[in-house]
Amino acid sequence: MERAPLYGARMWRQAGQLMLNLPLGIAGFVFTFVTLSIGLVLSVTVIGLPLLAAGLAGTRSMGGFARRRARSVHGSELRDPEPVHRPRPGITGYAIAHLTDALSWRSVLYYVLLMPWGLLSFAVTLICVIIGWPALPWVVRAESAVDRMLVETLLSPGALSERVRELEDDRGTVVDTAAADLRRIERDLHDGAQARLVALAMDLGLAKERLRETETPDDVAAAARMVDNAHGEVKLALQELRDLARGIHPAVLTDRGLDAALSAVAARCTVPGGVKVNVGLKAADGTVERPDSAVEGIAYFTVSELLTNVSKHSGATCATVDVWRAGDQLMVLVKDDGKGGAAPYPGSGLGGLAERIRAVDGVFLVESPHGGPTTVTIELPWRTRVARR
Repeated sequence: MERAPLYGARMWRQAGQLMLNLPLGIAGFVFTFVTLSIGLVLSVTVIGLPLLAAGLAGTRSMGGFARRRARSVHGSELRDPEPVHRPRPGITGYAIAHLTDALSWRSVLYYVLLMPWGLLSFAVTLICVIIGWPALPWVVRAESAVDRMLVETLLSPGALSERVRELEDDRGTVVDTAAADLRRIERDLHDGAQARLVALAMDLGLAKERLRETETPDDVAAAARMVDNAHGEVKLALQELRDLARGIHPAVLTDRGLDAALSAVAARCTVPGGVKVNVGLKAADGTVERPDSAVEGIAYFTVSELLTNVSKHSGATCATVDVWRAGDQLMVLVKDDGKGGAAPYPGSGLGGLAERIRAVDGVFLVESPHGGPTTVTIELPWRTRVARR
């Protein structure tokens, strides 16, 4: 593999950003010092605290520029924080929100440190450019690591902010999933059971008319055939309703747990060599441990969809499903010897499964090199947050 050149464009871009730290550090320090000083001096007056809050808000906004620099130059994956939440409207709420915002104060600390760090990195980089040419790439790399560490340590969103963002994303996923499930149920009822029941009503109506007008044995035989057809439609409609109910929540899962439910799914799978299911959820005393019912349902439907994908797309000859408990986690491992190449792209079936798993703080990992085999690892919490309360 060809190595990147030591004096390539990336190194020069990082060197330029390091030298830019000095003017940015001076500007940020001056702005922070002046605005906070004025706000503190005037804090005994009515306008003091709002001015102090405005200075903090300005420093927080400048932190956004530093985060964008870190992403474009250093390859950082630092995300922008959520806007400051105001506990009440008006100038009082504005002041309280920014005076109690931890990220605003960390932004102040960042610009206080950026000025001496900018002076040091500017001087060292300039000296290396002039007389320390051979050491320049390594010096720039080390300084860039420090620069990135400063940004990610002081300007990263707080854990609570990140958790709120995750919950908002998960809420959207749950709403979209529920809407898709409702559309699927409506479509299955309309195209399946409803159509068959309409045909059944028509057949029974024709049979009734034939029986009223019965005059010959041929009329009796025709009516009998119509009744037979109606009987067949009833059985098909009942089977479709059972399949629909199984798709909502199978009774075998509620009554007998994952072992029986997944074994039933495996029995319906069309993989030539069959699917082996190993569910190890027995406690030391021989009783079967069961996770939260919501977690059981997620595990069941995830495995069902994975096995459907194995049957339709993988070309596999055999597959295995392993389920066990590891501490407070329900572990699921699905393997097949198919052609591989599966990936949880956004909007794909696997992508939807990954979003559902993440919505309950689970983990969904896919290892599927081209040529196979494919291994899907799922980690689910043994108890959901609601069940633990």
